[in-house]
Amino acid sequence: MVKNVRITYRRRHSYATKSNRIVAVKTPGGKLVAHYRKNTSTGPKCGDCKQSLKGIKHLASKAYKNVSKSQRTVSRAYGGSRCAGCVRQRIVRAFLIEEQKIVKKVLLEKLSKKKAEKSA
Repeated sequence: MVKNVRITYRRRHSYATKSNRIVAVKTPGGKLVAHYRKNTSTGPKCGDCKQSLKGIKHLASKAYKNVSKSQRTVSRAYGGSRCAGCVRQRIVRAFLIEEQKIVKKVLLEKLSKKKAEKSA
């Protein structure tokens, strides 16, 4: 005996497109009914390296409104917008620039001392 597995779409058009995906669900009455699937989101990406951010749910933009803050961000500086590697690079870069400024200042002081000793 061949089972009847034909289902009619309940809305939109009758084409099997990406935005019109369905799943066949059997009801308690024994009927097959079409349930529509939602499209999955790509999720947030790092602003610097464009990699997908870990620890953040992949949801549609509207859905983030109803989700708790811990699922929207990561508890770190630049939590929801930059990945850990890029944040580390930024911190190291800032530290090295500050160190360079200090070295320049010390060298300028030494030069000014030498000039003062020569002129005196």
